[in-house]
Amino acid sequence: MILGIGSDLANIDRIAGTLARFGDRFRHRVFTEAELARAARQGDSAAVYAKRWAAKEACSKALGTGLSMGIAWRSMWVTNLGSGQPVMHVTGWAEQRLRQMTPPGHSAFIHVTITDDHPWAQAFVVIEARPA
Repeated sequence: MILGIGSDLANIDRIAGTLARFGDRFRHRVFTEAELARAARQGDSAAVYAKRWAAKEACSKALGTGLSMGIAWRSMWVTNLGSGQPVMHVTGWAEQRLRQMTPPGHSAFIHVTITDDHPWAQAFVVIEARPA
């Protein structure tokens, strides 16, 4: 069953401007070490950050809260499988919220897809519950 759906559209140029203005302060406030490492491998690209920003926004919406109720930017992050497929992870309050919304006897799975086509980065998140 579907527990939540979220989407977000981020402007890559806006993220580039934020990176130029706030630099590491912005990077370390919003992104995890895994995300920073991915961006570094790809030339510290604003598109990499914008896609992850959109994924975090989409995930918070799928959790039913948006970025309120204590969900922190760094409590949601994206890694990639060897195939390139993105994987959404949650910890802290985001993980607690996920457990709260998952029916007894079920396991939650977070599906995420991200893409970019300059100047836009887009993410969709679907949270699914499967019988355990």
